Amino acid sequence: MSDRKLITAALPYANGPVHIGHLAGVYIPADVYARFQRRSGKDVAFICGSDEHGIPITIRAKKEGVTPQDIVDKYHGIIKKSFSDLGISFDEYSRTTSPKHYDVSQDFFKTLYNKEKFTEEVSEQYFDEQANEFLADRYIVGTCPNCGNVNAYGDQCENCGSTLSPSELINPHSMLSGNVPILKETKNWYLPLNDYETFLNEWIIEGHKDDWKTNVYGQVKSWLNAGLKPRAMTRDLNWGVPVPLPNAEGKVLYVWFDAPIGYISFTQEWAEKTGKNWKDYWQDPKSDLIHFIGKDNIVFHCIIFPAMMKAHGDYIMPTNVPAFEFLNLENEKISTSRNWAVWAHEYVEEFPGQQDVLRYALLSSAPETKDNNFTWKDFQTKNNSELVGIFGNFINRVAVLIHKYYDGVIPAGNADAEELVEIKRSAAEISQHLENFEFRNSLTALMNLARFGNQYLQVEEPWKTIKDNPEKAAHSLFVGAQIAVALAQLSEPFMPFSSEKLLTMFNVEKLNWSDIETKTILIETGHKINEASLLFSKIEDATIEFQIQKLENTKEENKKAIALQTVSQSEGAEAEAQIPKILLPAKDEIQFDDFTKIDLRTATILTAEKVEKADKLLKFTVDTGVDIRTVVSGVAESFKPEELIGKQVMILLNLAPRKIRGIVSQGMFLLTTKADGKLTFVTPDEDVANGIEIG
Repeated sequence: MSDRKLITAALPYANGPVHIGHLAGVYIPADVYARFQRRSGKDVAFICGSDEHGIPITIRAKKEGVTPQDIVDKYHGIIKKSFSDLGISFDEYSRTTSPKHYDVSQDFFKTLYNKEKFTEEVSEQYFDEQANEFLADRYIVGTCPNCGNVNAYGDQCENCGSTLSPSELINPHSMLSGNVPILKETKNWYLPLNDYETFLNEWIIEGHKDDWKTNVYGQVKSWLNAGLKPRAMTRDLNWGVPVPLPNAEGKVLYVWFDAPIGYISFTQEWAEKTGKNWKDYWQDPKSDLIHFIGKDNIVFHCIIFPAMMKAHGDYIMPTNVPAFEFLNLENEKISTSRNWAVWAHEYVEEFPGQQDVLRYALLSSAPETKDNNFTWKDFQTKNNSELVGIFGNFINRVAVLIHKYYDGVIPAGNADAEELVEIKRSAAEISQHLENFEFRNSLTALMNLARFGNQYLQVEEPWKTIKDNPEKAAHSLFVGAQIAVALAQLSEPFMPFSSEKLLTMFNVEKLNWSDIETKTILIETGHKINEASLLFSKIEDATIEFQIQKLENTKEENKKAIALQTVSQSEGAEAEAQIPKILLPAKDEIQFDDFTKIDLRTATILTAEKVEKADKLLKFTVDTGVDIRTVVSGVAESFKPEELIGKQVMILLNLAPRKIRGIVSQGMFLLTTKADGKLTFVTPDEDVANGIEIG
């Protein structure tokens, strides 16, 4: 491992604020790692910035009726402030609309062009005649060929996670006009990724099989096994870095070409401000390059960007790419479009001075190897039971007792006490876990040291021995002070605000990490400490209930936003006149709480087939947005199986499973009867995502 660390964090899209999923899956772990490396005496450059050229920005701009620049200016400021407020210690946080970034990314492109690394290809791409422009992949929506999701994008299905191309979509249509797009010829520049398969196999599959995370290694191996194809590095768009070639009007660099180059351009901006040589970090083989990303960005950071750098020829490869999985919120997938999130800037406003509580809670639930879950109740427990009850309680006892019995002066004690070995052991354990990108384990090791301190004081009871054995009481508080100062030092990467308070409380300076691992005494006898103050405060039930209610309100707002109506297959008023006038009476009144127990969702039928020896039954495979499940329904007399495949329906999701003709049915469709006695599905009046709650 090198003493020079270039640490990057995935560039957040500047089309909205950052939320706890972003924080837990990228930015807080990256910050912990960067802070730890600095404390270990390493030469660190921690680089990030706003990605301001993505299609989500133009979609947001069109939706709000403003320019893309208006959008990125707004959210770049919000995002940057959120990171600062939460103590994310970037050495440089820039943006991809900066002049420096345009110059660097265009120069990078021209280098590859001049080295003849691109192929020029004329292809047919989707074109919206009404909007008079080519459609980026994200502007094309259709049915996923793999799972039947009717709202899949042209580059990815967010329901099943499949990577797609627009040509694979079933029934594609334009998000700009809603029309069916046509195919039109256009020229773009492609990077033949297949030319780099041998290099990527040698570098990752052979070279990093023992030290990269299994989720990263496995995904890269899957891509390589499937075979790589040329990928367009330019797009026909009017928002982005212009392609720096003659006769390339109306074309910009592919966002996943220019965005990772942002790491390079931002490093150059930082180097110019600090007098550093940026090439030391990007082109010296002795430097370590570490990318912190979410799992959805693995292919870009482990295949496309490395292929670009290999083609360029002047850049080092990443030492590690510790990608994280996703964080869910209250057992549901975080969704920015549905406002199902805890936003960083709102948290800072609603929990003033409690940034470290969120950092601690998210680190302890970090989705390192699999998707994990955040709940407000768990957040409260971690604060009240662990930060207040264990960590804060130990610190407060030590500081208060030293002031009470020794006027704030560290008493004498035995420097050879065996308990002090625990400090060195804990520091070494935390260090090892952080070097291996095991953030949850490192946080556990930190909290275990606080637990050890509490247990030690509980056994020694200096508040009792001060009367009949003052020497023992002094020694136990001397040891307690060493542990407390160790916690002040070791907690800095995880909880920087609390660490700063602790260092001030004990009137000590920051130490190098190696000093904590090797020094026996961290605060000397006779040292004067400052007055004790509470590090953490209990979070009351009312505060948590308020946050939970906010999410419940979001659910209700989402339900109201979905306009649902019964799809009639009759012929207007004439058919309406044929509806029987003798209707069933209304059922008994129920309470609202009874209604909330019903979990109605949108879903899509993937397969349909007849049930053997049952004239009325069809067996369905249904994508509910939550899972893929089997439903048996008595609709065979009204429908043919083949005409229902791909149909979006409404399903009662939490109906207890029931075995029908030996098949376990997990749910019930919403249907009604037409005038001719045939059944018809109750469906949304427009395509919506699977799993949307109905109410």
